[in-house]
Amino acid sequence: PTVEVENLWAAAAVWVKEGPGVGKLLAEWMTYGYPELTDPHGTDVSRFYPQQRNVNHIEARADEHFNKTYGIVHPREQWKSRRNITVGPVKSRTDDLGAFYFEAGGWERPHWYQSNSDLLANYDVPQRTHEWDERWWSPLSDAEHLHMREHAGLVDLSAFQIFEASGIGALEFVEKMVVNKCDVPVGKSIYTPVLNESGGFRSDLTIVRLQENLFRIITGAFDGGRDEYWFRSHLPADASVNLENKTNAICTFGVWGPKAVALLSRVTESKLDQDNFPYGTSQSLLVEGLPVDMLRISYVGDAGFEIYTGTQHGLALWDALWEAGKDYDLRPIGAAVYGTSGRLEKGYRLMGSELENEYNPVEAGLDRNKVKAADFIGKTAYEKARAIKPVAQLCALTMDSNKCSAGYARFPTGSGNEPILTLDGDRILDDKGRISRVTTAGSAPSIGKYVLLAYLPIDKCIPGTALQVLYQNELYPITVAATGRNLSLYDSEDARMRC
Repeated sequence: PTVEVENLWAAAAVWVKEGPGVGKLLAEWMTYGYPELTDPHGTDVSRFYPQQRNVNHIEARADEHFNKTYGIVHPREQWKSRRNITVGPVKSRTDDLGAFYFEAGGWERPHWYQSNSDLLANYDVPQRTHEWDERWWSPLSDAEHLHMREHAGLVDLSAFQIFEASGIGALEFVEKMVVNKCDVPVGKSIYTPVLNESGGFRSDLTIVRLQENLFRIITGAFDGGRDEYWFRSHLPADASVNLENKTNAICTFGVWGPKAVALLSRVTESKLDQDNFPYGTSQSLLVEGLPVDMLRISYVGDAGFEIYTGTQHGLALWDALWEAGKDYDLRPIGAAVYGTSGRLEKGYRLMGSELENEYNPVEAGLDRNKVKAADFIGKTAYEKARAIKPVAQLCALTMDSNKCSAGYARFPTGSGNEPILTLDGDRILDDKGRISRVTTAGSAPSIGKYVLLAYLPIDKCIPGTALQVLYQNELYPITVAATGRNLSLYDSEDARMRC
């Protein structure tokens, strides 16, 4: 469905051989509200932002895309055209720090920083010999990760997509849209899946109850367009809810690490200890006289906060944090840590990778002990999934050896959907016919492992189970390390985040 015109559907650039399948997918989408054939997450036209839905963007990308379609393209390869169109308020600062940018939903997002080159002398970061593995990667990412674990890191999260639902019907509206209970005290946050009617994942996001009838909805750069369309398409007709896109009005930074709380205590008079500012809560306060909302939460597995402020204050806030951080060896940390190595060590899921329409919250380990009383989209299917034993479960696996036949280490990309195989080399399918494949792969520097996430049939979801992964025509031994709700391979009790 198109964003601009209600009930206008489009399926473009479909090759002849895919035509019948796409036709069925559209028919299911129109009939059931979301297709059952396959998950269209990566092709949904609503994923594009306004700056991408115009002739200039389409022509530039179409010209570049010819080679990307017919050539051999690395899964991490970045676009060259239409860059620097959408940037956060501190890009001049991150430029000065030698940021290498990846595009995230059209935003320029620092992936690692050249200014951290000196850290390579402090940490034993594995190098990559094979040219393919080395593409669009830097050892600086692992060094930044390890430095954050020992000191503190500053992350530019300006690409966060932020919406606010307000009005007398706001609570009822957000309860309807998401799985987990939103009727919580003011200042409390909720991490929650968003489902379609069939019980598969539509999204996952964080909601903060700022006031009795005001909820802030925070989602990732790649999913803002899809999520905004989904929420707007379900707004009540009685105008009891107003949904406002605040993305351009609010910028976000993250500060994490064992020294983060002490650092931030330097720039605010508010008490930031766990007793006065518990994990999962938000408070409005001043940082060096700048009004901010701080949310004690972590996607990287360390103590710290997401800090939200008006975009007009973004540069001043960054500078204040940077200045205060000098005594704590604060370093800029890129999205390679935030989105991959940090979350992998904690086993956190990612929409479009671990979370997709083919799997449900029970299989993903995101079900809670109880189901809320309020109705929500996908509730019937969700309760049905809870009532039966799952046929598959998301697992964290570690590579026992990544040495190839030529004698050097290889590093699966994860985004290549590498197949998980038995020790006999057989393909693994669950009782629903779903193939076990790698959903995310990356280094876990704190534990010295290379970690994979994948769904496996229940009989193989046992820690210690030996399997193999096929990467570029070679087999590598892997072992199931964790399964269920807690996939954390680092600080599994979350003590660091709550200190």
